[in-house]
Amino acid sequence: MSGAEGFADLGFARVDTDRQARQGLPEAVYAPGKRTEEIIAIVRRLLEANTGPVLVTRVEPDQAQDVAAAVAGADHEPDARLLVWRPAAPRSFRLAVVTAGTADGPVAAEAAAVATAIGLPVRLHRDVGVAGVHRLLAITDQLADADAVVVVAGMEGALASVVGGLVACPVIAVPTSTGYGAALEGVTALLAMLTSCAAGLTVVNIDSGYGAAMAAHRLATTYERRTT
Repeated sequence: MSGAEGFADLGFARVDTDRQARQGLPEAVYAPGKRTEEIIAIVRRLLEANTGPVLVTRVEPDQAQDVAAAVAGADHEPDARLLVWRPAAPRSFRLAVVTAGTADGPVAAEAAAVATAIGLPVRLHRDVGVAGVHRLLAITDQLADADAVVVVAGMEGALASVVGGLVACPVIAVPTSTGYGAALEGVTALLAMLTSCAAGLTVVNIDSGYGAAMAAHRLATTYERRTT
């Protein structure tokens, strides 16, 4: 049931049916820890209550197949572990996503796929880490042309600082759990990004490509409000 409270009580979940009105996007569904039938029920309710894109994040292949079979219209992005219904039309806010290394690819895939699903045009630049900084310098003009840049990096996380020193637009840094022992499963990159000397970086949680895309969404929404 649902009512003036702005949520639907399904017994096992209280689905936030009012989030699109508040923030411009429906609630996303985080798959881990949920049974397939629970995901199906939540997705159906979100599709009924909203008009925007509905996302299921971090969904494993078998579960994604079962959910997509039960709820028509899903697009599955396996590299991003993402299901999408009703992807948004492209918006004017341009997002660049860069990775330090190939191993950061799954997190970058999530960021890029979520951003695309919510209407942000994405240009993805892979494997431009600081161990070969000339690879990054070769795309500086393309990064400078973006409205925001998502930097996905593990190890020591230095790529975020370098990009932050090269471009004027907002930089959203995503530490990843990529790296050897002292990388501490992403903690080293997280702390490095938080203490960056490139002022004004936004830093999201370890491996949170979704969080980076949502940060870009908030920037885009404010930008669109000011320019329309």
